[in-house]
Amino acid sequence: MTQPNIILIITDQQRYDTINALGFPYMDSPNLDRLVEEGTSFDNCHVTAPSCAPARASLFTGYYPHVTGIMRNGDRWRHSWVEDLNAAGYHCVNIGKMHSNPFETPLGFHQRYVVENKDRYLQGRYYFDEWDKALQARGLVKQQRELYRQRDDYRERMGAFSWDLPPETHSDNFVGGLAQWWLNTYPKTEPLFLQIGFPGPHPPYDPTPEAAAAYIDRDLPLPEVTQAELDGLPPPYRRYRQHNTEVDHDSVVHLLEPTRLQLQRLRAYYAANVSMIDMQVGQIMEALETQGYLENSIVIFTSDHGDCLGDHGQIQKWTMYDIITRVPAIFWAPGRISAGKRVGALCQWMDIGRTILELAGVEPAADMQAASLLPALRGEDWRGREFVFAEHPADGNYEGPYQTMIRSERYKLVHFMGEDYGQLFDLDADPDELDNRWDDTALAGVKRELLAALLNWRLESALQTRDLFEDYR
Repeated sequence: MTQPNIILIITDQQRYDTINALGFPYMDSPNLDRLVEEGTSFDNCHVTAPSCAPARASLFTGYYPHVTGIMRNGDRWRHSWVEDLNAAGYHCVNIGKMHSNPFETPLGFHQRYVVENKDRYLQGRYYFDEWDKALQARGLVKQQRELYRQRDDYRERMGAFSWDLPPETHSDNFVGGLAQWWLNTYPKTEPLFLQIGFPGPHPPYDPTPEAAAAYIDRDLPLPEVTQAELDGLPPPYRRYRQHNTEVDHDSVVHLLEPTRLQLQRLRAYYAANVSMIDMQVGQIMEALETQGYLENSIVIFTSDHGDCLGDHGQIQKWTMYDIITRVPAIFWAPGRISAGKRVGALCQWMDIGRTILELAGVEPAADMQAASLLPALRGEDWRGREFVFAEHPADGNYEGPYQTMIRSERYKLVHFMGEDYGQLFDLDADPDELDNRWDDTALAGVKRELLAALLNWRLESALQTRDLFEDYR
């Protein structure tokens, strides 16, 4: 079979529990449901970092953040394995968000149509992307933090604002439309690697009024946060919770005690934004079929991390709960990939990258830390990883000690460098991660084993990649 076209669709900040076919019936997601029902879903896929650029750099290099050196959103990121696809004959196109630095870095793509965060205020410099240019050409002023701040109810909305400009100018509709325009206009070129990066459902949580109306009165799961859970938060997470009430990252002012109405609006707007993206995915699939790409294409849908949305008393990311690190990861290619298969074994999000190379017939680097998902896609016996890891240092949002997460199928441990506190969860007994058992003597043996495994991981990583990034970065 000839080299397949590979379509990699990445959303920003989309939780796992946002797709109907994955077991969440309150969601309207017919096009993503199709990918699940006709493809293979990895249901325990975890990112290597709880923020955008570090996680994405891991995916597009195949290495952990402490190896790439890309650990914060502003860190310089200029290379990726897209260069290898390019060298292997793929026409490589990015439409939408990648979060590279500089934003317009080629990264191996022949063409980039950059659309970055919805709200770039306080990012240190102005950058006008394709979306900014399109809005300006229509004489429109983008909805943004400086304007939201003028609203009387700004501090009550938790970042939930309807998109009141023309629907086609919404960031996700714009990226989806741009992808369809490219497919329908650019002369057919194969093999094609097309990466489509949707800015949503990252905040501001800004669906169109029509999309929001479908969810605003829907019975949605709302967080129930107890004082006992808040009292058990590690000190950095307590500080982070307070920090988000004082600094309005991405137009979000967090509330320590939101009302049920405020939480309902937050969740409804977020879900509505996911459904808007779902509609765009369906239209992209139609364009792929119309232009003759789909029959020889592998479509991959995923996201770079989740969002607390009030769970654990938190908002946004930068913590190590499963609702942040666990993301949807779906492969679709009828006749090439197992259909209707749900894989529960652990994998890292960066494993998708290595698997793309292998699907394209490109030999991954021998020291690549990403593992192959091909056996699972072929329906073979595949046990996944024993542990998955995530890490993050202090930055302008999370101000605590360097944090590292290790997770097995049953247990999760979060280590804060230099501190005697941490988090330890028995996920069998406590899947929602509400009962921190760091100081529970009954789990002292488990704690020692996980800390030892964490140490071994870093030592093995140092040995494996000791010479790698001298010339790569």
